[in-house]
Amino acid sequence: MRGYWQLTLAQLRIFSRNKQVLFFTLLFPIILMVALGSFAGGDDSLSLDAGLIDKDQTAQSKDLKALFKKNDGIKLVNYDNTKAGKKAVKNGDIQLLIEIPKGYGDNVKSEGKEFALPVYYNEKNLTTAQLGLTVVNGIVDQYSKHLAGYKPAVTIQKVGIEAINIRYVDFLVPGIVAMMIMNNNMNGVAGQIAAWRERGILRRMQGTRLKASTFIAAQITARLVLNGTQALLVVLIANLIFGINVAGSWAALIFFIILGTLAFMSLGFIIAGLAKNPESAGPIAGFVTFPMLFLGGVFFPVSNMPDLIQPIVKVLPIAHLSSALRETMNLGTPFLDLGTDTLILAVWLVGGFALASWVFRWE
Repeated sequence: MRGYWQLTLAQLRIFSRNKQVLFFTLLFPIILMVALGSFAGGDDSLSLDAGLIDKDQTAQSKDLKALFKKNDGIKLVNYDNTKAGKKAVKNGDIQLLIEIPKGYGDNVKSEGKEFALPVYYNEKNLTTAQLGLTVVNGIVDQYSKHLAGYKPAVTIQKVGIEAINIRYVDFLVPGIVAMMIMNNNMNGVAGQIAAWRERGILRRMQGTRLKASTFIAAQITARLVLNGTQALLVVLIANLIFGINVAGSWAALIFFIILGTLAFMSLGFIIAGLAKNPESAGPIAGFVTFPMLFLGGVFFPVSNMPDLIQPIVKVLPIAHLSSALRETMNLGTPFLDLGTDTLILAVWLVGGFALASWVFRWE
């Protein structure tokens, strides 16, 4: 235990003495966050994504759905139930939710009284909502006149939903934190361990009574302190500049920072074991981290990516770390509802350290 604490303190001293690395490691994500947040953070999205629920499932409801799909002004997303659709509106995934109630087809066929379609919208994003409502109203009006010989047979019923107003900077900050955790641990661990191996430091450690598990545990503890401090600093600076608050539990946020740090450290140890020297450790780490920046939902939602690469995205640790941090910070999602993200990060953690222990070399 004494050796563990001595190694941990020694590693923290190494970090503190290398002030340039500490400064630029923290400065880069902050500059990136401020730059992107300042240019795009205050604007709401103007894309018109609308959810559609067909509870009627008749020929008439399918005709109406086909009409919506033909319109280029709205991108339709089908939902199975109203609850899921309303949640998407609240979370900002879609701007409108159109519901075709049961009985719609019978009413159209019988030329009964005027029929109202509920259209749910985000009350906190009225600019986009009003634009979407105008487009939907125009489509429904033309369809209604076509059905009833210019007598409105179908109208829309506007239903406002108290929703979370998520700006781009709110989306960005958790992604920046995830990116920082990934880079610090994969690049940092791989480069440092490879350098120590080449300089013979690991060989000299092996000649003592020091166990590999003690050495790795000290590395983990020191980097948890460093990464946790840096991540919390980024969140506090984002709060100061952009007014970002953590909607969920701080305990959950800290938990995912720790879990993400451990998962990416395991990958860093694997790269350190595979790299023959420090010069090759950097390119290997970059080869792994660079695609993750664009596939992991750091700068834009993974749901916008092509269906072809969705299976790959869904297993990447950076995607689940970004998602968990975002759900906790932006939406206040309870920790127990983030079981999938926790499980996949835990699998990367356990599997990564198992593989790292196999490829780890003292010299």
